[in-house]
Amino acid sequence: MTFTFASNYINHHQIPLCDALYRALGEDFTFVQTMPMEQERVDMGWSVDVRSLPYVKCLYEEERECLRRIAESDVVMFGWTEREALAEARLAAGKPVLRVSERLYREGQWRAISPRGLIAKYREHVRYRKQNVCMLCAGAYAASDFHLIGAYPGKLFKWGYFPALRTYDDAAFEAMKPQDGALHIVWAGRFIPLKHPEYAVRLAKTLRAAGYRFFVHMLGDGEMERTIRQEVDDLGLKEQFRFYGYTAPDRVRDVMEKCHIHLFTSNHLEGWGAVVNEGMNSGCVEVVNAQVGVAPYLLRHGENGLVYPDGRYDRMEELVLELFAHWERYSHMGRAAYETIRDVWNADRAAGELIRFAAGLMGGEISPAQEGPLSVAPIVSPRGMYRAMTEHRL
Repeated sequence: MTFTFASNYINHHQIPLCDALYRALGEDFTFVQTMPMEQERVDMGWSVDVRSLPYVKCLYEEERECLRRIAESDVVMFGWTEREALAEARLAAGKPVLRVSERLYREGQWRAISPRGLIAKYREHVRYRKQNVCMLCAGAYAASDFHLIGAYPGKLFKWGYFPALRTYDDAAFEAMKPQDGALHIVWAGRFIPLKHPEYAVRLAKTLRAAGYRFFVHMLGDGEMERTIRQEVDDLGLKEQFRFYGYTAPDRVRDVMEKCHIHLFTSNHLEGWGAVVNEGMNSGCVEVVNAQVGVAPYLLRHGENGLVYPDGRYDRMEELVLELFAHWERYSHMGRAAYETIRDVWNADRAAGELIRFAAGLMGGEISPAQEGPLSVAPIVSPRGMYRAMTEHRL
């Protein structure tokens, strides 16, 4: 089987999956990069030397060869490319296609009533509803958005991002968390409003007032960093915080391995949230806003992590205080989180399911996985998602 993945550019979140596909398919796998990476992403450390990856071809350098592979491959998976015509040619010919998308209406499904927007979505998605094309939903809220516009009926499946997997034997796992009488909390991301880094400071103030021992590790930079650092100083919390600034992905993982709790406080504008994969892989107990795309797919509330509703700080704080008050009762969730990534949500598992699913699609067969990547994506409205999670109906 020849398989091509076309998307805007390769990055560290996609390389583990592509490496796994290349190990399985060899030269029959190609990643077509359709545009150079934006300077903002380069500045964030996302840049990759594409010439070091044998499966990458750049559309803007080898257009004829890239177009040939897209046209002739048995199956092509399209991410966001900025060139819809690339997919249209295959779809018009009735050839098997997989599409990958985060949610359409991050700012609210009320945007679906826009006539102009509906016309664009019809051209890109709805008109192919009966053809040999499926949608891989990179985030749990995408399925509801596509269902709302009548696209891909019965052909919406779970997908996401698959950062590099780290594995540990039992002894290494048990030894990697500090045993200094304090709980270590990690927050990682850009210091921007949608990610709410200020929540970590508010939480620290509460934990200090309650008399708990803790340390907060904040990794990343951005427009709010200076303000956050100043607030920590003004509150006299400097001894409880460590700021790392921009941190390379491998170093982020090193820090996470030494922390007990991972806070992910982004709001509903966060399509996925790959640091949750990384925190779970590192054995952290996750405390995550249920509005982000990763949460309903990876987290089982109370089993391998905790979620709070609607971006509400007060509910997040309650969860963390409960963890501190009864750590021995809840610490097992870190191990369960690690096992979720090790056994289900990782690049090797995703690549294997993708190859199996694509082979079936070539023959007109749709065969979802039982769980994890390529399993059926439940259609749950954004308003009902938190309740579905806490009632374990996903």
